[in-house]
This record gives sequence, C-alpha cells and structure tokens, in this order.
Amino acid sequence: MSPAAAAAVVTRISTLTSSLVLTSLPSSPSNAGLTHLSPTADPLPHLPLSPAPGALTTLIFRATSSSVLLLLPRLPAYAHTPLVLHALLPSPDLSAPLALRTAVPFALHSTTPQEAQDHALLAARLAKTERKAVLHLVHLSAGEAQELSDEAVSKFISADVRAVNGHPTSNGNGSKPPSSADDPALSALYAAYALAAAQTLALVQHALPPYAYSGSPSPRVLILALGSVGPLVSALPGDTALVSLALLQPWPASRLLAAVPESAGTVIVLEQTQRRGQKWSTLYLELVQALQARERQRRPRVVSATLGLVGQEEGGKVLAQLLADADAEGEGRPAANKLYGAPLAPAAGKMPHVTVPQHEHAYLQLLDTVFPDNRLEIVNSPSALAEQGEEAARPEYALGVAQARIEARQRLGEAVKRLLREGTRVGVPESLHVLLAQWVQEQDDPTSSRELGEQIVASLQTLPSATLSPSAHDVLALQEHFPAKSRWIINSDTWSYDLGRSGLHHLLASGANVNLLLLDTTPYSVRQAADPEKRKKDAGLYALNRGDVYVASVAVYSSYGQVLQALVEADAYQGPSVVLAYLPYGEDEAAPALEVLKETKRAVDAGYWPLYRWDPAKHEPFELDSEAVKADLREFLDRQNHLSLLEAGERPRMAAELVGSLGQDLLEARQQRAKEAYEALLGGLEGPRVLVAYASDGGAAEKVAKRLAGRARARGLAASARPMDDLAWDEWAGDDVRKDGFTVFVTSTAGQGEPPQNGRNTFKLLSGLLARKGTGVQEKPLEELKYAVFGMGDSHYWPRAEDAHYYNKPSKDLDSRLEALGATRVVDLGLGDDQDADGPETGYKAWEPLLWRALGVADVEVLEAEPEPITNEYIKIASNYLRGSIVEGLRDTTTGALAASDGQLTKFHGIYEQDDRDIRDERKDAGLEPAYAFMIRVRMPGGVCKPEQWQAISQIADEHGNGTFKLTTRQTFQFHGVIKRHLKPAVRAINRALLDTIAACGDVNRGVLCSALPALSNLHAETYALSKKISEHLMPRTSAYHEIWLDKKQVAGNAVKDMEPLYGPYYLPRKFKIAIAIPPNNDVDVFCNDVGLIAIADKQGHLAGYNVSIGGGMGVTHSNKKTYPRLGDVIGFVKPEEAHLFCEKVMLVQRDNGNRQDRKNARLKYTIDRMGLDVFKKEVEKLLGHALDPARPYTFDNNLDQWGWKQSMDGKWNFTMFIENGRVQDEPGKPYKTGLVDIAKVHKGTFRLTANQHLILAEVDEKDVPEMKKLLAKYKLDNLQYTGLRLSSSACVAFPTCGLAMAESERYLPVLIDKVEKFCEDAGLRNDEIVMRMTGCPNGCARPYAAEVAFVGKAPGSYMMLLGGGFYGQRLNKIYRETVSEPEILAILKPMIKRYALERNPGERFGDWTIRAGYITPVTSGKEWYEGMGGNM
Repeated sequence: MSPAAAAAVVTRISTLTSSLVLTSLPSSPSNAGLTHLSPTADPLPHLPLSPAPGALTTLIFRATSSSVLLLLPRLPAYAHTPLVLHALLPSPDLSAPLALRTAVPFALHSTTPQEAQDHALLAARLAKTERKAVLHLVHLSAGEAQELSDEAVSKFISADVRAVNGHPTSNGNGSKPPSSADDPALSALYAAYALAAAQTLALVQHALPPYAYSGSPSPRVLILALGSVGPLVSALPGDTALVSLALLQPWPASRLLAAVPESAGTVIVLEQTQRRGQKWSTLYLELVQALQARERQRRPRVVSATLGLVGQEEGGKVLAQLLADADAEGEGRPAANKLYGAPLAPAAGKMPHVTVPQHEHAYLQLLDTVFPDNRLEIVNSPSALAEQGEEAARPEYALGVAQARIEARQRLGEAVKRLLREGTRVGVPESLHVLLAQWVQEQDDPTSSRELGEQIVASLQTLPSATLSPSAHDVLALQEHFPAKSRWIINSDTWSYDLGRSGLHHLLASGANVNLLLLDTTPYSVRQAADPEKRKKDAGLYALNRGDVYVASVAVYSSYGQVLQALVEADAYQGPSVVLAYLPYGEDEAAPALEVLKETKRAVDAGYWPLYRWDPAKHEPFELDSEAVKADLREFLDRQNHLSLLEAGERPRMAAELVGSLGQDLLEARQQRAKEAYEALLGGLEGPRVLVAYASDGGAAEKVAKRLAGRARARGLAASARPMDDLAWDEWAGDDVRKDGFTVFVTSTAGQGEPPQNGRNTFKLLSGLLARKGTGVQEKPLEELKYAVFGMGDSHYWPRAEDAHYYNKPSKDLDSRLEALGATRVVDLGLGDDQDADGPETGYKAWEPLLWRALGVADVEVLEAEPEPITNEYIKIASNYLRGSIVEGLRDTTTGALAASDGQLTKFHGIYEQDDRDIRDERKDAGLEPAYAFMIRVRMPGGVCKPEQWQAISQIADEHGNGTFKLTTRQTFQFHGVIKRHLKPAVRAINRALLDTIAACGDVNRGVLCSALPALSNLHAETYALSKKISEHLMPRTSAYHEIWLDKKQVAGNAVKDMEPLYGPYYLPRKFKIAIAIPPNNDVDVFCNDVGLIAIADKQGHLAGYNVSIGGGMGVTHSNKKTYPRLGDVIGFVKPEEAHLFCEKVMLVQRDNGNRQDRKNARLKYTIDRMGLDVFKKEVEKLLGHALDPARPYTFDNNLDQWGWKQSMDGKWNFTMFIENGRVQDEPGKPYKTGLVDIAKVHKGTFRLTANQHLILAEVDEKDVPEMKKLLAKYKLDNLQYTGLRLSSSACVAFPTCGLAMAESERYLPVLIDKVEKFCEDAGLRNDEIVMRMTGCPNGCARPYAAEVAFVGKAPGSYMMLLGGGFYGQRLNKIYRETVSEPEILAILKPMIKRYALERNPGERFGDWTIRAGYITPVTSGKEWYEGMGGNM
C-alpha cells in the first residue's frame, strides 16, 4: 500500500463517521460526503461552533507550517466542539504540527495506515461522545490496513452515544484518578480516552494502547519516542526498551510515570522535531515533572535528542550512537537535542516564490514615501521568506517578532540609562555622555535617533573593548535598535472572520506600538456572493470599541491624501494602530486598473467602505472623510423636520459639526435629552444624579445597592442601581457624570479577595487604565469624577495573619484605583464586616449618613416609608399558586434561562436553574450568557424504585441530561445538565415512569426519608408505607404542575380557583424535611431533619408507634453566628395511625410562626429556639388535640449502610453496593450505569436508594441470587474492597453545576480520601469506619455537621474543618479550623489518625476520641455551636 493509503483510509473513515467532512487535500477522491476547500483556504470559518446534537465534523488537511499557523490562534474556540482534525504530515518533522496539541483536549499520533485507521475510529468516537476536539497526526507511510465494512463502522459510531442534548458524557465528576498527584481534569480526559479506546477495541479486535512498548521489561535505558521509530525498534539491544507514543494528549503524570520502568537509569526523550521553538519540548517537561513523584535516588537521568531520517538498515548504527552519547558523562556529554540520523526534509518542501500583487504596490509605495531613510519596517515582509521560512510572512508570527523588537529597544534604552548613571566611573567620555543623554531625550525622533545612535556606536567602538562595562557591551549588542522605526504588519481581511480570537485581537490586547495594514480585496459588485456562513466582521468597529486604538479606513484609489494622513497619524500614535485599506481585486494580477478604480468608487460612495479616522490622542478623535456620506447626511438633516426639536437655534451648528464628525453632537444631544427626561420622571432635578454600581455574587451587595438607590430617590436625587459590568464607561465616568453627578460603588468579596463575577470587567478596565499611565495616555482619565465606595466582607474569613489583607480587598482596591486615576473621594471608604453585631449593617449604618451629608441631602426629611424589597414571600403570593410566568419563559428561545422569579417557583416543581461554572468566565469573555442548564429532582418517598423505573431514569439522563444521574442524600434521583428546551420532555418522561418531581424542592415538605434496608427489621414495610403516606398527605394541591408540564387544562378556564388547604398562598417560610429511622440503625440521620420519626417495636416485634423529634436542620451561613446547625429534640411518642397528622401539625405551627422576613433564620430550628421548645410543643399538641405520650427507650449504634448481601425476614435477599458519592455513570473499569440497566432488565424486586448516596438491590428471590451475583461481578458492582473511610464518606454535587458552591466537593473528596486513607492504612485502620463528609458550601446538603470529620467549602481550595460529630448522628461536630487547604488538612489528620490508632479505647469512635483527646469540646446544642470553636490543639 502506498503512502497515499493513509490519507485514503482516514478519508474513508471520516466520511462514514462524520456529518460534515472538509478536506483541503488536492488529490482527495471525489466523494459526495466531502466538502473540498482550496489548499490555501482558511478552513475555520467553515467549521460550526455550535453543531447540532449528535453531529460530528472532520477536517482533513496537510500539516504544513502555514496551515498550522493559520489554525493555531483560533483553534481553541473549537476545543469543546465535536471536531476531528486529521493532520497529514508531508514530512516526518513534527515541529509545526505539535504546536496544535496545546489547543485541543485530545491528540493522537499514527505512523502506519493501520494505526491511522484505528485512531481515526477512536478519534471519531471520542469527539462524538465527549463533544471535544481531537487532533490526529498521521504520517504518510506505506503499509496495509485491516478492511472494515461500512456497516460495521456506521454501527460503531452510532452506538450508545450519550451526548444527545448537547452535553458530554462526563458530568464533571470524572473518574477517580490513578494518583492524587494528577490534575483531576486531566485524569477525567484520560478516562474518557481510555473508555473510547476500549469501545474501539471491540470493533477492530486488537488493542489500542496509548503507547507501544518494545524491548527489555527491565531496561537500563528507556527511549521515550515520538515519531517514526520502526528502524530503531528492530535494532534494540538487550538492556534497552523503547516506548513509542500513540497518545500525545492528555497524559496525567501518574500514567506517564507508569511507562517508565523503575529499572531505567536513563531516559532519552527522542522526538522527530528538527525546528524547535524552545530548548525543552513539552513531552520532556511533562516527563521531568512526572518523575518528581519518585524519590530523588530513584529518578532516572533524562536527556533530550532529535530523531532525523533513519533508513531500515541504519537503525542499529543510529541507536548505538544515541546510546553511547546518552551514557557519556561530564565533559564528553552531548549537547541537548542533538540530531540522530539525516536532517529532516522541510515540511513545506521547496520554498514558494512570493510575489506582491501589482495593485498592492500602491500601498507599499505609499509606505516607502511616508517613511523614507530605512524608517519603514514591514515585519512580515515577503523578502524574509527565504531566510525565515513561509511562516515569517504570517501576521501572527510578525506580531511576535514586532513585540520582541519593541522589548529589545526597551532593553537598549535601559542599557543606555545605566551607562549614563555609571558615567566616568566606567570610562565614559564627556562627549559620549552628551550623546547618550541626547538620545534618551530624542529616541522617538526618526532622524535624530538614527544619527545619534550611529555616533554613540562609533564612540564606543573607539574605546578598548576590555575597558567597556557590561552596560556598554549591551548597548553595542543592541545597536540595531537605535533608530526609531515605523513597524507595520500587512495582512488580508482573514482576521475579520473571528475577531475575538484572531491576531487582530492579540495585537489590540497587547497595547504594542505596532501598526497593522489590513487589506480588504472583496469587490463591491460581488460582495453578496460571499459565503453566508463565512460572515466577515467589521474589524474597524471591533478596534473602535476598545477606544485606545488608532483606527482608519482608507482607499488609495478614492482619496490619496486621506491615506497619507492616516499613515502619518497611525505612526505618530503611541499604541496599536489599525488601518483598513480597500483594495478590490487585490489578489488578481489580471484585474485592470480601471476596474479597481470603479469598484473603489462604488464602495466608498455607497457607504460600503466609509472613509474615516479615529485618533484617541486628539480631543475630538473622530473624523469622517467620505464626502458622499457627508452630503447625504447634510441632505437628511435638511429634510427631517423632527430633528429640529433639538432646538432650532442650535441646528445649524449641529448640522455643520455632524458632517465633520459622524453626528457626535447629535448623538450626545439625544443622550442628553433622554437623560433629562429620565431625571424628570424621577423628579430628581433638584439634586445631583447618583448612580449606584454594584458587584455581587450572592445578592447581599445587590440588596444594599438597590436599597441605597431607593433611599436616594426618596431624598430627591435621581438615583438608579445597576451591576458594574452592565454599565458603559459614559454611564459612570462620562463628562456629564463628572459635571453634576456621583457614582457610588458597592461590592462584596469573592474567592481569595476577588471581585464578584459581575464586576470583574470593571476592575480589569481600571487596572488597564492604571497600567497605561505614563505611556502617553491621559494621566488622570477620571479627573473630576466624584465617587464613594462601600465594601462587604468577613474579617474572620481568613484567620491567618498573612491572609488578613484579603478582607474586603475588592472595595479597598477599587477605592485606591479610582483615586490613582484622578477621581475625587467624597466619603471615606466604608467597610461592612460579617463579624459585627449586625453584620455588614453595622458599618453601613455609620457610612450612609456621611454619604447623604456629602450629597447635600442630610437634612431632607423622608416622609414615605421605603418600599420593601421583593422577596420570595412576594413571589409566592403573586405566583397564582406556583404558576408565575413559567409557561411563557419555557417558550422564550432567546435565552437558556428563566426569569429570576420563575427560577424561585420552579423549585416547587423540583427544578433548579444552574449554569456550568467551569466555563462561566470563558463565556462571559466571549460575550455569551452563562451555559444555563437545569437540575431536576424526583419525588420518590422512601427511595424505592421499580426496575422499569430505573431503566426509564437512565434513559432520561441520556436523552435529556448529561448522561449521568445522582443518587442524593434525600433518597432520590437528580439529573443535571438539562437545557431549557428539554425541561418539559424530561418531566413528562419522569411522569410516564409513574414518578414525579413536584415538591422535591421549594418551601414545602420535601422527600420523606425512610430506613432503606428491609433486612434490618420487619418494621420496614410499615415505615416505608408511612413515608409514602406523609409525602402524599403533605403534597401541594395546586394544579399548576400538571398544567405547565403535562398540558392539563384548568377546569372551566379560571372559574374554579386553586387553593392550598395546608400551605395557603404563602406556602412555608422555608423547606421542611422529614425522616423515619428504625433503630438500631440511624442511616437517615433522623435528628438532622425538621421532623424525625423513630420506629418503636413492642415486645412481639410489631410496630408500636414512633418517638418524635423536631427542630433538626443543617444549613449555616459562613461567619453569621445567627445561623447554626441543630439536631432534633425528642419530645414524645405517637401511635402509627397519627404519625402523619403529627407531621402536619408541626408543619402548620412552623407555617404560622416561622420567620418570613429573613430566610437565613426561617427554618423550623430557629422558630423552636425563638419560641422555646416547650411552647412550640404545646402549640403542636393544641392542634393535635391531646398531649404527646412520653418517649420510649431506643438505641442507635451507627448511621452507615450495611454492605453486601443481607437476608430479609421474608427470605428474600438484598445487596448494598458502593456508588461513590452517588454518581451513576460509566467510567473506565466501572461501567456502573450500563451494568445497572442490564440488571434492571432481569431483576424482579426493587432498587432502594440510601440516604448515604448508595444503592440496594432489594427483594431478590433465592433462585435469582446466582444470576444477580454474576451480573454484579461482570460490571464490578460487587466490589466492596474499599477502606472504611471511603465507605463512610459522602459529598454534595458542588462545582460545576451548583450555583451555591464555593469550593469543590464531589469531584475533590475522592482525591482527598486517596491521601487520607494512606494514613489510615499505615495506622492499621484500613477497615475502621470514620464518617467523613464534604460540601461545597455551608448549606449542608451532605449533612456535614453530623459527621465525625467534615469539610465545608469557603472558597476554591479552602474549607472549614469540623471535628467531634457522633458516629450514629447523635452529636453535632464543631469548627476545628475556620480555613484549611489540602496541605493543612493532611498535616492535621496524619498525626491525629496515628494518635487515634494508638490511644483509642476498645470500641471508641473517632469523633468521640477527638473530644476525649482534647482536640475539640462537645456540642451540647445548636445555639452553643460556636462556643469553643477553633479547637485546643
């Protein structure tokens, strides 16, 4: 098979697996499935950024330097799309193609046609299932490939594709990494690759390893190779091995380390990359970093070498030289990256002949005319091609060169200044000193800088070299940079197709003093013939939007003088300049000059190509130079009478200036009138205008800002409140604002002292202005702006002294930056501290009067009461029994979100609005709304699910969610990643499975928990029946759920009104939770619930009734001591028949007495502590109609699940399996999701979800046990060989979907346990159960405050650590450390666990021991939770 066979194989596989195949191969066979592009065309505009669900796009191209450089800057935008890039290598040199691996998540490498076919299949599978880009580098070598049928390939690519509705199969939880040192994200990518490779193996019937290992299993020398290494493999000596990489990316450190045998003393990183951009390659650095995990004495020596062309018969000779050099030590050691074999052929073959189109000479000649005497420097001049290669002509390359030369000139300036300071001490003559000083003063003058530079060099060269100082040597080394150059980059309009990621964006963002000449060659007469999918953006408008870039639009065949002026101004401007030059038929040598002139006139006169100049250095920066457009505007003004409303007396002046500056005055006049009208509506003309700009993540700062604006309006001020990043510059810092207004900033604190999300762009803007001070821009751009700042933070959030500066850091930074930029502070910075008596309100109450005094309204009497803020209570009462405008919001396709008020209401329907927080910043930077999706929670009392329901749940996750689902701590299912248009189909599918989602969330009674394992007690059937009875009894009665999601109609329109007999129109103040436990197992953490029912058996073992507890709850707000966790108090005993009524009465007392003013203090636990337990109990008894009986004795001994097979009283079997953190998904080596579906197909009993996020295969007949065991073993679901610590752990979802998360939880806890369980094993505690829980925020979804050891997220990588909880949920833990990171966690737990193993009493649990050992004091009640926090050790 010829070398062309690899390309044919790849092309065939692509057409069978892809929806769209683009190829730029000139010899591609004619195929209906291919879209052919010109070999020099830019393919990216043809690739869909948002492909349809299930679609796959493939690009096949020759990986030359030019094609790689064309793709590289913009390829990251396609990294998270289902895209395969087959890069065919015309040369073995991988230098240029390897640069693309940094832009995509996955990269593969093939050296034979068989590998090319295998990896093409693997790449298609991986890209389609993960919806991420895959790069495939293919050597065009000879060989054969296994023949696969079209049907087999098509069936393979279409089978079991999870990403149906736009979400990847991975939910972000990822697989458990092989090593805790690995990056979890990298490990998740590797796991996805491994799964796809395993699936591909089933088709091709041979392994697809990430690397091929050849040679000795215990080598002395290992060669880690990348390239065509066939001749070397056949010549390996006995003590050497060679690893040839097929997977280029991703490589978790532990996986790469596993490829290096312990016996290897030397590792040679051998790569076929002749033209390296850096000394050490990425592979070399990755290996060195991975080896750091080994002890120093066990680390091999790593050397780097370059593989050239090696013939089959030359392999032994080349290998012998390579090994001899690698063994060389000391003086004889070879230089790094030495070439072994013949030099590699240039990737692009013969250098092409470069010509400049004849019409383009017009602009080049103009540049030569304007900048004579070698001042002109075209950085990407075609003349550089012969020396530097074809990439030198690319503008992206030129930008890097230009920046390097600018930096070199800056170093020259620094060297000259050093030499001036050294003076006569280093022998600088007086005449040279004068020359140096003159050059410093005139270095930007084109003529003087060149002449003075020549004289300086001549003077230095007359001095003896030995007497010259290092500074003088630096000056001579950099002498070519003495002249002030006019640097230009010339490019076509390709940068106008993806502005946000093109070289234009990089130029503007760099702020470099470089000029860009963009040539647009599209003739006006054929402008409509362009590809509509390849829309050209307005590069000029893009540059104008930055404000600090010189921009001009010119046409040499329309206005010669205007072009000259634009070129001169662009050169004079100290910063980036963009000159858009029109050149129709610019690339057509045969186009007659007359046609060029005609097309230019048509484009300019029609306004298609307006002529203008924008110079930020001028007071009036904009000038319109298009005479035809000016005339049209003048005629328009004369004709449109309504414009005279702008005041007839000023109209002539405005008209005259309009035609000179694109109507700037007209726009300003309209804005002014609009503002005046708005002020008149507010009635605030007597006082100054006040804008309150806020930055807020959780809403606290937003509430303060809106309240402040309302109070300002009540005092006669024209006030409004808006998010910082929603405001344009003119709205908070424009001239009119400075003249008669004030800007007040209110900001909270996020993360490690960072600004909140909706204020970060404003902070970046201010930082950019500060960075540009002293570079020629206005020194005080905010001069005369009057401002005030109020910040909100928590002084105890960072208890360590070295972290104290993070307290209220955003407000402090904002205040200092505004002052540095010239703004005037009218009130000193105000700071609100969560630790004060009233929280931030303490500081705010002292600061607000100072603001009114500064605004001159301190004495204004406010007669009307302030309007109350809109709260959840108002939303509920106005919702028409939970309807709101949800139906209308679901129809709105312009956004992926619902209205904020509807977002509160959908919680009652079991639905939470969320977004992917992993990509929130990325989407914001791209100008996109967050990646909104929804979480759906099922109502399933008692956690019992039928096999057919399980199958339906799994299918719903595939079709409407992200392909996974969660078993929650409330014994139910949770779907994530459901986009808005899939909400209704998903809910309908859940109802078809005879389940629903109503009341799974919201201010109502939520899912009722029940002890899960039937084998533990014959009371289970009765308690499970009670859980269903309570859930149904306390379910909301509104018909809104069925109308919205199931298309049921209201009876007689609106003639019959809804009503809620239990809840009323306000529903409850907050959520309400109930659990039923069967002693001795407290697997539902009964005391953590608002109401707990503890089943009590009589002497015959039958159900006698329930002890009842009230007042449990987990939620806390960090540093707000008015909030705390609480365990329930046992207050009596009820009979079975009135248990549901008792729950109802407790709920009704909470409904009528709960705090509806403050949701943070609205839970039942606070109501009980406010009213008093006895008073609350009497109110319940009053509604119940009798006093409660005394509580009866009971005993709990644990709150964990009982693993393995257990037999029930009725003879049936139950198997409790471990599902880490409740995430049901397929992972490499853990195909749990698939396995559970297969089990559900044959299972005749039920599935039972536990409150610890695990699963019970329940009610298995004796005869079916062998089959179940076989299936469990097949899918690795029978594996219980985990440490006691891991089996006792649980975590909430947290990032990336939970909007409340402050830190990782589900994705991080398994990694932390990897490390901590090593301490347990070393201490002999492998099988000892220690209850460890983690949450990403303080709301407590995983019940962390009842664990023996817990971690509660405060910021990314930062947690609150708690110790001392009771093993069976009988005692709260307590804050041991307010803030810890992983190193601190490990440093605390390692000696603690060792002490526990040595000092514990028989049967003593870890939580009890930490109290006895003096680490922490016990918690006696929720209200005393903060007493003694911080621990004693």
